[in-house]
Amino acid sequence: MLPSSVLPFAAAFLAMPLQAADDAPIDYTRDIKPILASQCYSCHGPDEGKRKARLRLDERDAAIKKAIKPGDSAKSPLIERLVSKEADEVMPPPSAKKPPLTPAQIDLLKRWIDQGAKFDVHWAYVKPTRPTPPAATGDWAKNPIDRFVAAKRQAEKLPPAPEADRITLTRRLYFDLLGLPPTPAEVDVVLKDTSANWYEKLVDRLLASKHYGERMAIYWLDLVRFADTAGYHSDNHRDLWLYREYVIDAFNNNKPFDRFTIEQLAGDLLPNATKQQVIASGYNRLLQTTEEGGAQAKEYTAKYAADRVRNISVVWFASTMGCAECHNHKFDPFTMKDFYSLASFFADIKEKAVGRQDQTPLPTPAQAAQLQELDGKIAQAQQRLNQRSLALDEAQAYWELGVQGGETKGVPKPILDALAVLSEKRSPKQRQDIDAYFRTIAPELKEPRNELADLQKQKDALLKAVPSTLVSMSGPARTMRILPRGNWLDDSGEAVQPAVPASLGALEVKGRPTRLDLAHWLVSPDHPLTARVFVNRLWKLSFGQGLVRSLEDFGIQSTPPTHPELLDWLAVEFASPSPQPSPAAGEGATAWNIKKLHKLILMSATYRQSSVAPKEVRDRDPGNLWLARQGRFRLDAELVRDNALAVSGLLVKKIGGPSVKPYQPAGYWQFLNFPKRDWAEDKGEDQYRRGMYTYWQRSFLHPSLLAFDAPSREECTAERPRSSTPLQALVLLNDPTYVEAARAFAERIVQEGGASVNDRLNWAYRQAVSRPIKPEEAKVLTALVQQHLEEYTADPKAAQQLLGTGQKPAPQGLPLPELAAWTSVARVILNLHETITRN
Repeated sequence: MLPSSVLPFAAAFLAMPLQAADDAPIDYTRDIKPILASQCYSCHGPDEGKRKARLRLDERDAAIKKAIKPGDSAKSPLIERLVSKEADEVMPPPSAKKPPLTPAQIDLLKRWIDQGAKFDVHWAYVKPTRPTPPAATGDWAKNPIDRFVAAKRQAEKLPPAPEADRITLTRRLYFDLLGLPPTPAEVDVVLKDTSANWYEKLVDRLLASKHYGERMAIYWLDLVRFADTAGYHSDNHRDLWLYREYVIDAFNNNKPFDRFTIEQLAGDLLPNATKQQVIASGYNRLLQTTEEGGAQAKEYTAKYAADRVRNISVVWFASTMGCAECHNHKFDPFTMKDFYSLASFFADIKEKAVGRQDQTPLPTPAQAAQLQELDGKIAQAQQRLNQRSLALDEAQAYWELGVQGGETKGVPKPILDALAVLSEKRSPKQRQDIDAYFRTIAPELKEPRNELADLQKQKDALLKAVPSTLVSMSGPARTMRILPRGNWLDDSGEAVQPAVPASLGALEVKGRPTRLDLAHWLVSPDHPLTARVFVNRLWKLSFGQGLVRSLEDFGIQSTPPTHPELLDWLAVEFASPSPQPSPAAGEGATAWNIKKLHKLILMSATYRQSSVAPKEVRDRDPGNLWLARQGRFRLDAELVRDNALAVSGLLVKKIGGPSVKPYQPAGYWQFLNFPKRDWAEDKGEDQYRRGMYTYWQRSFLHPSLLAFDAPSREECTAERPRSSTPLQALVLLNDPTYVEAARAFAERIVQEGGASVNDRLNWAYRQAVSRPIKPEEAKVLTALVQQHLEEYTADPKAAQQLLGTGQKPAPQGLPLPELAAWTSVARVILNLHETITRN
């Protein structure tokens, strides 16, 4: 069944051929396969366990034997059953609880059969080739992307939207590339630039920003289900922030996507693996694990294997292989053997099936040097202690020899002197001379013992500060079997070796294939999916939706690409070396160049269009399938927070580091057990870090992020939902983070915005939405500030209470009623649709 989010698009595609003439060629992939997949494959598709009447409609040879007569729809049993009025003959049968095919769908099937019933391999499983861009008409197109888009748009008789104004383009680029709003000064730089290439300079500057990696990492962390906790049962803490830093650095440094892939899947298997490559291999450890005492190790070993297959199949080749855990996939060409063979690649990873996972310490270079120095000092102190202890032991032995009249050859002189005395007189007083000697030796041991203890204390403190993370470590591979019906208790299934899905090819390696072989296969030139999948998701980040709307699924039930030739052209362009690299734009001669691809999209006229379109265009293309305008959408949850903090002046732009804990309602964690935990909010600059660094508790996601549709990251998330709820407005008005941001913003408005109300409002709007305030807006807010000034003047305690929200100290020398009134205005501005919208 198609996801509800893609039904409107599927309907649009099914409707498209009806506008053509009756003799127009029917496209199997676009027109016919969606009908068969949704209505027929559950009983007559790839899953042999559910197949009825031994009939397959997903393969031509099988279909024409029993159901289809090419060239003659009237004599085809398929059509006869579809139009039958008999309950025991009509297809789909009433028991299937599927709606009957519409007359338009039946007409499509008839015409397709009459035209020869041609079958095609599903588009996503065919290696992409570089198509020739359509010829340009007019001067609208700025690069090949626009030529593909223009051809489709013109066929639909839709005009392009005009190019957006500079302010809109600047804000769009800042949000898309950095996830942050531009400052008024940054906007002014763009507005004052009179050069012909002002736009390209802006794009290059933002691609080179250290915050680019943060923006890109947010999406990637959704895909790989990064979190600070283990997920299952007690959902306990684990350290993985070094992996997040690796991802940020990879995007900032424009690491080629093939290397990015290889290092995450098999960084630990690379020859002479670097520290960063080992950290990258932590991808394999991002799944949910359990520490529950009564959990069955065998069950969770199976769960972990299945989790990894689900994730890698969606992240890298947008396939729902999770459906093949218990049975062959009902629509796509993936079998249970494919599922467990893919899981077998990860059977070498050392991990606990049940229990706290072992962290791997990874000291920084400075910490490593300190530890090495301390180890040297500890060894020297231990040696001194050992030598002095030995000297005392020898002295005591010689003393015993002397007392007993034994051999004194080789005895140290001080002891020999003492023994000489003893040989003449063994009075108690003379023995007391001997005892005094040993008392002088014993204190000499105290110094090295204290030194050793102090050095060990220093080392222990340093080790506590050394960051640790979960990484992949390879060991003997566990036996992987096909689990009948996915039952972990059933060991009767066939044992399998690592292998890629048979429908997508095969690995040609000697011996047992490894994760490294899998990674190389994913980014090989012949892989039909990897490049297309990444390109489609980068397009989504740039337009709000992909060329293929179902970002997580390129299978039979996916929505077909609106611009298949453009998708293939971009995929080939991405995976191919750049013939003329531009170092200024972060381009190298290597293939899989992310920044080069990103810039190509950003430089297109398609990207630069306004998101505003005439009603006629919106009515004819409500889903913006044909890209006659840009997208307009609310910022992601983390960026809503970042935007408010940036506008207020509170944002701390530090890159990387452990996760932080901003304000959270008291008692929110009250049902977290084993052990009970309390949320201790961070103090100082960690309170004002970017949203992506917020502590990600899977079972109790931070409520502010949850309100704006951030995922729990229990599973791969290729696309977040975008809801619009009253709760979001309440968060922006009342969450301590946003109240504190509003009062900090108000403080800036009063101190920097000028003397008059209108000047201050104009200044505030330039900070928040990069434009002057409109007269009608100023009228409303002027009345608001006056009303609240009167209220807070009459009730100074209320003003004091409002201004006490958050850790930021209240300013000195500003009238509290005035500051409180402007805080109310700031809360409204931060809550504006325009403030939290990427336009």
